[in-house]
Amino acid sequence: QVQLVESGGGLVQPGGSLRLSCATSGSLFIPNVMGWYRQAPGKERELVAAITDGGSTNYADSVKGRFTISIDNAKITIDLQMNSLKPEDTAVYYCHALIFRENYWGQGTQVTVSS
Repeated sequence: QVQLVESGGGLVQPGGSLRLSCATSGSLFIPNVMGWYRQAPGKERELVAAITDGGSTNYADSVKGRFTISIDNAKITIDLQMNSLKPEDTAVYYCHALIFRENYWGQGTQVTVSS
């Protein structure tokens, strides 16, 4: 059974940094795409950043220049480095993996940006 195990998150002041990690387990195949989505209270889930197994990346306009997504050499763990965090980045962040047209999600980790 495929599982996505997330770590990181927490409370940080505006302007601060956090790092999220997500590891894939239980899959015989390397994910085609991995990424992070977020959902704030009362809002729809939105893409934050994604990376393919080939290393191509895609970012939401709101995080470009502040967030960086990376993938390990085994192509099963991704990190999201979040810098210059803003209060509007507050949300539950979900790891996502696409493996042969099947979507998998992590349990979510809370990121709160507040003074």
